Formats: sequence, C-alpha cells, structure tokens
Amino acid sequence: MEKKESMAMKKTEPLFETIPQVFNNTVVQNASKVALRTKELGLWHDITWQQYYDRAKKVGCALVSMGFTKGDAACILGDNSIEWVMADMGIQCVGGVSVGVYATNAWQQVEYVVNHCDAGFLFVENEEQLDKWLLFRDNAPLLKKVIVWDTKGLAAFTDPMVMTFDQLLEKGSKAIEEHPSLFEDRQAKVTADDLAVLIYTSGTTGPPKGAMLTHKNVTWMAGAVEGSIRVNKEDNVLSFLPLCHIFERLFTVFIHIKFAYTVNFVEKPDTVMQNMMEVSPTIGYAVPRIWEKYYSNIMIKMADATWFKRVVFNAALKIGKKRADLVMNFKPVGFFHKFLFFIAWVTIFRKLKERLGFENIRVAISGAAPISKDVLRFFQSIGMNLIEGYGQTEGTGVTTLSPEDKTKFGTVGRALNGIEMKIAQDGELLVKSPGVFKGYYKSDDATAETIVDGWLYTGDVGEIDADGFLKITDRKKDIIVTAGGKNITPQYIENKLKASIYINDTVVIGDRRKFLSCLIMIDEDNVMKFAQDNKIQFSTYKDLTCDEQVIALIDREVKKVNETLARVENIRKFTILPKRLYEEDGEVTPTMKIKRKFVNEAFKDLIEAMY
Repeated sequence: MEKKESMAMKKTEPLFETIPQVFNNTVVQNASKVALRTKELGLWHDITWQQYYDRAKKVGCALVSMGFTKGDAACILGDNSIEWVMADMGIQCVGGVSVGVYATNAWQQVEYVVNHCDAGFLFVENEEQLDKWLLFRDNAPLLKKVIVWDTKGLAAFTDPMVMTFDQLLEKGSKAIEEHPSLFEDRQAKVTADDLAVLIYTSGTTGPPKGAMLTHKNVTWMAGAVEGSIRVNKEDNVLSFLPLCHIFERLFTVFIHIKFAYTVNFVEKPDTVMQNMMEVSPTIGYAVPRIWEKYYSNIMIKMADATWFKRVVFNAALKIGKKRADLVMNFKPVGFFHKFLFFIAWVTIFRKLKERLGFENIRVAISGAAPISKDVLRFFQSIGMNLIEGYGQTEGTGVTTLSPEDKTKFGTVGRALNGIEMKIAQDGELLVKSPGVFKGYYKSDDATAETIVDGWLYTGDVGEIDADGFLKITDRKKDIIVTAGGKNITPQYIENKLKASIYINDTVVIGDRRKFLSCLIMIDEDNVMKFAQDNKIQFSTYKDLTCDEQVIALIDREVKKVNETLARVENIRKFTILPKRLYEEDGEVTPTMKIKRKFVNEAFKDLIEAMY
C-alpha cells in the first residue's frame, strides 16, 4: 500500500523545467539549511538557501532596473566564489543568458566572448580582471556596466561604467521596494526552451564556439545524473574547477539547486588540497590531471618513506589491486580476500584517505578528458570509488557515467536514463537526449554539422559492449593514417604513456609519416625527485629535460609501453618538450587538455627533427 502511495505521489509531483522553478522549490523546502560555504580570514562562513535566494533576487532586480531584458546576455569573469553563483542565478532567474568567462583568459579572449554574445553587463572578480576590461573598453560598445565583487586595491578607483557588487545589491533592494513582485514576475515569464547559459568551448582547434543550453537542457540533466549516482541534501562538494566549464557548473549550480546539498568554495586555486582536507566532501569530482597529481604525490611520498613503510604499503596495494580487478570485472570477491582488504584498509588505506581529505567520499568522478587506467585502478585499490564519466558541453555535460556500484575498467560507463546512443558506420558516437544543446550561437553552419535529425554527432569514435558500457577509442579528427595506410588511434597510445609516473602528457605524431613519434611532457615532480635521487645537477626546467639520464629514464618508459603495442603502433622516436605548457600561451585548455593543433605548429621544428 505504501509503495502504491509513493508511486502516486511521484506521478503528481510538479515538473520543474526552468531554473527559477527548481531554485524556488528548493529554497521553500530548505530555507534555513546551509547552501554555500566560503572561507575568509581563515574561517568558514555559511550562507543559507534563503540568503542565497535574497541576494540572487537583488542581483536580478538591479539588472532589470538598468535595462536588462529577457534574452539579454551578461558575462561573469573570475574564480569560483559565492558572488559568481549569485550573479549566475540572478541573471537566469530574470530570463537572461549567463555567460562564464575563464579567469585565466587573456584580455583579447575576454573581449571576443563579451562582444560575440552581445553582453550588456560584465561581472569581474577583482582588479586583475577589471584591468582586462580597461584594455578593450572602447571596443565593447554594448556594455552598460561592469560590476566588481572584490574591491581590494580599488579604493581610489572611480569610473562611471564601474560599480561594486555591494552597490548592485543596494540598487536591487531599491528596485524591489519600488516593484515588490518584480523578481517573481520576471521568473514567471521564463520558459523551458529559453536559453539559460552560453558555454564557450575551450577551443582545442580554433576560436571558441558558444554552446546554447536551455533551461530544459540543464534542469533535465540535473535529474538524469541521479540515475547513476546517489545525490542527497546531506552531501558536501568542493567547488574548484572553472565554473564556466559545464563539469563544475553542473555540480555547483544545476545539480546543486535540485538536490540542496552544500557547496564549499576553495579559497583560491592553489589551496585545493588544503581545503579538501578541511571540507572532506562526500562527492568528489575533478579532471584527470588532478587525480594524476594526487597519485603522483602519493608515489613520491612513498618513495621517501622508510623501507618498512614501503614494504607494508606495497603489500596492501597488491591486495587492493587484486580486489579492484575482481570488482571492476564484475567478479565476486571471496571471504578471504575481503578479510585481507579489511586489514589493508584499517592499517594503511583509511589513514591515507584521511590525510588526503577523501575519507568521506562515497563516489568520485573523473571527467572532461581520458584518465589513465592505472590511476583509476590505484584509487579503486585503496578503497576510493573513482569512476569515469563521458560527455561534452553540447550534450549538457554528461552522456555516460559508471553506476556507483558497477564500474568497468576501460569504459566510461553506461548512458544516463533517457539518453540514446548509437555508433555510425564510420565509428562515430551519436547521441540523442533532452540534454542535446540548441546549437552554436551565431553559427548555423556549425550547428547543422553537429546536430542531424536530432542526433548529436560527438566527433568521438567509440564502441558499446554487450553490457551497454561505452568505450571511447579516440577523437575522429585525431585518428592518424600512416604512410603505409594504417589507421592509428593516438589516444590509446597516449593514455598508456601517461600511465607512467614520469610522464604528464604526450602528443603522438605520425599522420602520413613512415613511423610514429611523440612529444612528451614530463611529470615535473617525479622527474625532479628522480634527479635529486641520482644527483643530477640542473638549474632550469630546460636543463632537466635535456639531461641524458632523464632522457634515458623516459626512453625506458616508452619501451615498456611499446612492448604492449602492435609493431605499427610503436613509438620509434620521442622528444621531451623543453618548456612547460601553459593555458596563457594557448597550449592547453582550462581543463588541461593539450591543444593538439597548436602544439603541432608551435613545435614543428622538434617534430621535423625526429623525421
């Protein structure tokens, strides 16, 4: 009887398809509960759902009072903060289009996004970001106001175009006094098919394109994720990936306002590990480079540990790997091995996870780029449920996700409920779902190429196994055809190379050439440790990459990988890049994916030298 009643309740539950509807519903039910937490002067401060709503309301009403109308765009430029999401929510709730801009973008890139989306308002974090606007202010005629939320260093600065976030809130309060129902009236006019956000892709091959996501796209996706992982209002997450990327935006904004958990903001990008220990989130998520960094740091510390500690850790890890291999291949774990793992957990893994701030993590997700199988296996071995997901901005972030209790090595999980997948004749993955975006802003041609008959052409080559798990083999445009006519998937080889603790990233070369070569970016921490242990003298990063012993070290790692590959896939020559790759130089995206085309052009002399 109870089951029938609960099913009836689900059927009559209202369908919320806009951000204002979802947000309002959550605020009504959780007004006094903590929604956001931020750290200032060494102390964590709580913001309730009601306070979140009130400030977002003031932001929205202030913008409307300054001429912001439905469908208008406003940009937000800065690192993750409570002001970022309050501006984001205020913009969307009054029918505007919220556009995030990477805090690391050069001023020319900021100018491009601001002008391309016809933004009327620009929110900036601080003096550094304000300076970017000052460099292009004369070339952005549609901008009406620039709002700064961190005014440190700007006490003496005045400009009729600039106002502080506090001044904006005051303006919002006055607008509400004059028109008490202004916010609610604007919310009521927002429809499911209206644009909610424009997310500019990081552009690995060219200028960024603005992906148009509707209210229905983002609200549907927030609910769809729950079919693979459990989410509830008691959960805690740590917000530190760029908020203008769909990965972070889902967890800090869209999924957050649906399930009412608590979002904790890092103090700054370089305090992630410290804040992780303080917060101890229940759901963890990051791009592969973050998980690889944690893995690398653990390996470095263990290398410096006493002989006894190394022996005990390696023995425990061996037990953990055996269990992980069984679990990840859907095989039963016997009682004896469960007992051994319990001992390993109590003596080693529990303490290790506590030191990392991972002790409360129920599920951790790696996304936005491929992760090394060895890194995934390591975290599963220490008892942390790290799973891999797959998706793209054009599909509202998530297409597949491994269920919490059923993860398979070498795959990126199953399609979320409501998503259809199929493989085209040329191997390309096609996706259809309510999460498929509306198209690219001001680019009908690119939209027509990407969406055909409702199917999203992902550009990724993949396979779907008998259990419905998806395996991504490569990007369609990255497949190499050698001079001998052989098709090579570079991503497969690159992932094997990146499994080495001494290799951070690689780019395999070989299109129309007689053999494969690759550019290698070393893992600086581990290679420096190797240099110190072997008394290698160096003064600069370039000196380190050019040392004969370091080259020999990487050569051994490459040869290990070659032994696992077919002869045609072997890396015959490699070159260690003599410089670090930086987002500011256009060499990597904000999620640390290498811009293959840019790197091939920038280091073409090194590439040609290998041939």
